[in-house]
Amino acid sequence: MLRSIVTASLRFRAATAVLACLLLAYGVYVAAHAKLDVFPDFVQPQVVIQTECPGLSPEQAVRSESIQGLSIITVVFREGTDIFLARQMLAERLRETAGQLPLGVKTPKMTPLTSSTMDLLKIGLVSTALTPMDLRTFADWVLKPRLLAVPGVAKCSVFGGEVRQLQIRVMSERLVAYDLSLSDVVDAARASTGVMG
Repeated sequence: MLRSIVTASLRFRAATAVLACLLLAYGVYVAAHAKLDVFPDFVQPQVVIQTECPGLSPEQAVRSESIQGLSIITVVFREGTDIFLARQMLAERLRETAGQLPLGVKTPKMTPLTSSTMDLLKIGLVSTALTPMDLRTFADWVLKPRLLAVPGVAKCSVFGGEVRQLQIRVMSERLVAYDLSLSDVVDAARASTGVMG
């Protein structure tokens, strides 16, 4: 069998070369148009819920996996579960529990659907020259947008450090002097603090 294939290939060299070129071209075409997610899913359908809890220690936020200021809950479903229906049902339940969370805890968010590779990279920023607030600002406004601009990156979470906050202290005597109300100050602050990055 093998001898006849080799003999035929040597006898019809031109046809063999053309067939090899066609197979090569097809392989290049398929490789160029392959989806980014080429890894098969080895895990059961799952949804990850993240809740930011600024100021709470891991012991106060433990449900599944917790670090300083962040609680991560992974919900795993039976094999064959419709993941989109499961996400919708979880979203409804999360809306119901939003009012029962402690003060200062942000609304829980479901992470985007990703492949079985899940977390690909975790980065820690350390500096002797920059403050924790400067590092957090850099991570929020420079690093995160650049990582999200990479094709295939579904989500980038930033936590830790000190979040930059602006506080407005109102002096009532100056409000009276300039004939302004507190709502004027609130409106001006709201208009000037739009997202700029």
